[in-house]
Amino acid sequence: QLQASGGGLVQAGGSLRLSCSASGFTLADLSVGWFRQAPGKERDFVAAITRKFGSTVYTDSAKGRFTISRDNAKNTVHLQMNSLKPEDTAVYYCRAWSPGNYWGQGTLVTVSS
Repeated sequence: QLQASGGGLVQAGGSLRLSCSASGFTLADLSVGWFRQAPGKERDFVAAITRKFGSTVYTDSAKGRFTISRDNAKNTVHLQMNSLKPEDTAVYYCRAWSPGNYWGQGTLVTVSS
C-alpha cells in the first residue's frame, strides 16, 4: 500500500515537499514516480526515480524546480517542489512499479497566484 502526503495550499513561488510512503513492501526495490491530474485533464507524468541505479527523470515543466529522492531508511520517496506556479495545481499521485504496479491515493496541491 502506498500513502501520499504533503499537499496543501501555497502561494506562487513557494515550496512543498510531497512524501510517498509504503507499507508491506520495500520502495527501494521498485521504481517510483509522481503523476498529477489537474481538474478536467488527464493524469500526467511528473518525475520518477528508477529501481536499479536511482536515475531520475522529469517532465520538462518540472526540470529545475522539482527534485525526486529516496529516503530508504523511512521507506519513502519525496518530491521537493520549489518555485511553484498556479499551473502546478493538481492532485498528485505516487506510483511504484517493477515489480508490480501500485498507486497511492492523491494529495491535493493548490498554488494561488
